[in-house]
Amino acid sequence: MSKWQRSKYVGVSLVGKTLAVLGFGKVGSEVARRAKGLGMHVIAHDPYAAADRARAIGVELVTFNEAISTADFISLHMPLTPSTSKILNDEAFAKMKKGVRIVNVARGGVIDEEALVRALDSGIVAQAALDVFTEEPPSADNKLVLHENVTVTPHLGASTMEAQEGVAIEIAEAVVGALKGELAATAVNAPMVPAEVLSELAPFVVLAEKLGRLAVQLVAGGSGVKLVKVTYASARGPDDLDTRVLRAMITKGLIEPISSVFVNLVNADFTAKQRGIRIAEERIVLDGSPENPLEFIQVQIANVESKFASAMSETGEIRVEGRVKDGIPHLTKVGSFQVDVSVEGSLILCRQVDQPGMIGTVGTILGEQNINVSFMSVGRVAPRKHAVMAIGVDEEPDKETLTKIGEIPAIEEFVFLKL
Repeated sequence: MSKWQRSKYVGVSLVGKTLAVLGFGKVGSEVARRAKGLGMHVIAHDPYAAADRARAIGVELVTFNEAISTADFISLHMPLTPSTSKILNDEAFAKMKKGVRIVNVARGGVIDEEALVRALDSGIVAQAALDVFTEEPPSADNKLVLHENVTVTPHLGASTMEAQEGVAIEIAEAVVGALKGELAATAVNAPMVPAEVLSELAPFVVLAEKLGRLAVQLVAGGSGVKLVKVTYASARGPDDLDTRVLRAMITKGLIEPISSVFVNLVNADFTAKQRGIRIAEERIVLDGSPENPLEFIQVQIANVESKFASAMSETGEIRVEGRVKDGIPHLTKVGSFQVDVSVEGSLILCRQVDQPGMIGTVGTILGEQNINVSFMSVGRVAPRKHAVMAIGVDEEPDKETLTKIGEIPAIEEFVFLKL
């Protein structure tokens, strides 16, 4: 092997060691994920990293000085900018633990190479693995290439057969996913949400769209929607929850049932603005464990009339609210009435006088038409007073069946909603 290609095996236990990832973008987060799997404690420094992304992987975001002073291993994954040029210099090396090991697969210029040589010679840095250099390819007499405690590789990762095959597969999978309407973590013209955060938010993304669809179908006429308020309740801090994807999916749910427009993550905000719909977002910070990203999502539509009066809140807006239970999105409130139904298939909402036999009567009508009931929930003000019955159905009832339900004496109003 040439000195440029050489590598050597050095046995170092990783379990319990601290890895500092400098630059917590796509590559840095993937390195962090794998290091966690090897039993390492991982910290990261990146002034632009979202706390929810780090939390989803189990990584602690820290300051630059804290990262370099506490790490046993330092892995660099940052771009070369004026602020990162020679960020690892004599001053930085002086703050590191003696015997630290450094991996640089970012850009050569982020390390002061002369300073690194001095740190290696003094023993501050025990070993370094470098894929990049200030000058590429480096000269034959480059001190780092010749150093016995440095392993070097030729910065050709993207040009290998394995990398080209991997990129081709990733592109094909992304295209197939996009054609299926799935969310993409790598789209450059959509909200950039890391894959791990997207996975955590997935059931809430479904819930957001369904709440939008429910809310707009409760509007008499539909097209009069101009002001929508969305409330997110979470035990996580305001900076730990990126709601752009959720807002886009609520917009999709609001617009698609009343238009021929296909709404996606890219055009959601523009489409809402084009139709004069203003979406105001509010966050409620709750006490408790931040294990789940959200406790509930609430959607309110103001200044409209409702085809189902019970969906109106005390302040005069159409209001629906939902939660994720055991990974399944549920509708949990309509107006001021508590319900509990999975948001799948279709939904019949009935306001009725709370009395015995109502569930059986409605269920019998649906059963006679071979319509399967998936969920049923009743929320009431008080016994024998008013109640709202939410019925999930797998098939769409015909007009005759809905008319029979409406003719039940105790039912005061009802509405059928497609989910």
